[in-house]
Amino acid sequence: MVSISNIKTAGFLAIAFGCATALFAQKPTDKIRVNQIGFYPSTEKIAIVTDSIAKEFNLVDAKTKQVVYTGPLKPKGIWEYSEEYSNEADFSKFKDVGTYYISVANVGDSYPFEISNQVNLNIGKASLGFLYFQRASTALPAQYAGKWARAAGHPDNEVIVHASAATATRPEGTKINSSKGWYDAGDYNKYIVNSGISTYTLMALYEQYPKFFDTLKLNIPENTNNIPDLLDEVRWNLDWMVTMQDEDGGVYHKLTNTNFDGSVMPADATNNRYVVMKTTAASLDFAAVMAVAYRVYKKTDKAFADKCLKQSVAAYEWAKINKGVVFNQGVMNTKFNPDINTGAYDDGTLSDEFQWAAIELFIATNKSRYSEDANLEFTLRTDFDLPNWAKVNTLGLYSLIQNRDNLPEEFKPTLELVKTKILDLATKLQKYQASKSEFGVAMGLSNGNFNWGSNSTAANQGMLLMNAYKLTNEKAYLTAAISNLDYLLGRNGTGYCYLSGYGTKQVMNPHHRPSEADGVVAPVPGMLAGGPNPGQEDAGTCTGKYTTKIAAKSYIDEQCSYATNEVAINWNSPFSFLSLSIEANKGKR
Repeated sequence: MVSISNIKTAGFLAIAFGCATALFAQKPTDKIRVNQIGFYPSTEKIAIVTDSIAKEFNLVDAKTKQVVYTGPLKPKGIWEYSEEYSNEADFSKFKDVGTYYISVANVGDSYPFEISNQVNLNIGKASLGFLYFQRASTALPAQYAGKWARAAGHPDNEVIVHASAATATRPEGTKINSSKGWYDAGDYNKYIVNSGISTYTLMALYEQYPKFFDTLKLNIPENTNNIPDLLDEVRWNLDWMVTMQDEDGGVYHKLTNTNFDGSVMPADATNNRYVVMKTTAASLDFAAVMAVAYRVYKKTDKAFADKCLKQSVAAYEWAKINKGVVFNQGVMNTKFNPDINTGAYDDGTLSDEFQWAAIELFIATNKSRYSEDANLEFTLRTDFDLPNWAKVNTLGLYSLIQNRDNLPEEFKPTLELVKTKILDLATKLQKYQASKSEFGVAMGLSNGNFNWGSNSTAANQGMLLMNAYKLTNEKAYLTAAISNLDYLLGRNGTGYCYLSGYGTKQVMNPHHRPSEADGVVAPVPGMLAGGPNPGQEDAGTCTGKYTTKIAAKSYIDEQCSYATNEVAINWNSPFSFLSLSIEANKGKR
């Protein structure tokens, strides 16, 4: 620690008290961007001071107002995505547990943060808790939901088979039971494609850190049974997903209203619900997830696991026969009534879904026909990238590495290619974070990182980096992963902590029907906002709300902003993976 004494600067007065220094408080400022939750004692601790010519910063104990550390501000240059000049405040050497803030003369004070040995535990649990708030077909009592308690909505026990999904055995108008599941996003519909990556991400989190999650308790009704709470929560969505398979093995694309509901509570949203056409993408995503569920649940519920594997195989075989059934909502609406005008999750490129499903079935069964279908030796040279709902085959690489000890010996050379591909993808992020990013974050490797759901990009980058860290134990990957968590929690272009209910500069007006309609000022906690999106596809709806199209600043905390401020299960799931995998690794640092 560098002590300070007898410092006088314009804007504040420092008065020495022995080895420590007291400061008159300055006004909190958005010009100091810092993770508003905090840091572990032993990891890198960085704040960014924007558009300032100051030469040094002070770290101040928030309780005593004593300066506990001072250091130089290191000029970093202009971060192209926020168009701000950045100075780095590095206080990594300071390791004392407590609550602090950064103070810079003539600039102001940062929002407070903690240094703690379990700094990510509560936010990680809150991000998983969001899924409980998204449960369909059940009431949320105050015991578990607090002031956000609500009545049950969407029993979904009489869902109508849409004309596009009709078959001889399930003709149009047939009613099926398709209850449970998570609401997908700010709306009340349920989509297999997006459930695929979301559910996989959480099962992968458990699979990688079973000991940590075997003892992690969540505030959910099932928390007194002998099953890990994370698996209980995931099971709520899996129980819905298994109902979405038709008798021929094909899987319905979504369960939906004809149009999005307005700002009403679930119990007041009573319009007809439909399952719509079976698609190749939905069937393959379903096949992949059910194969993963087989291996994750076979220890706690073998009958359910066996059912999942059987359904996985059936969905995969249907997809192989129906290779190009792509969801096109407009075309569907020209052929069938009633019109459906909700989220499409339309994906015309299906090679990655085929590959992911084949990989997961290979891991589940060790049958060579699935590894042959995956064709990894050829595609590993080029065809992988950061996962998202429309690009899923890299998820299979994560699974292969996690389960490598259970695969046939002759597959080992291919595993080396898999390892190389994961590390190649992660190293690009790590090098950008360490050497090129003026904000010191992995987010921003390319301009395309800032799009609809950009915060999920940051979280998925962190998940990739944590997979690389688990594979190598190289601290540089961990540091880069933590930098993206720092980004999501305040070290970003807007200064927002993007997780609702946390930080000082909080998201207060998400595009989320229950939070809009429940009469509670604070939104449901633990939701990751979509984040900056210069596309501003909702600009017509949010007329006059946006102030800039600068990539990392194009965000508004407004309910009307579905393009920057909606929430979604596929955004929260990688945030949960990132925050809790870091927490699970805290003993290794």
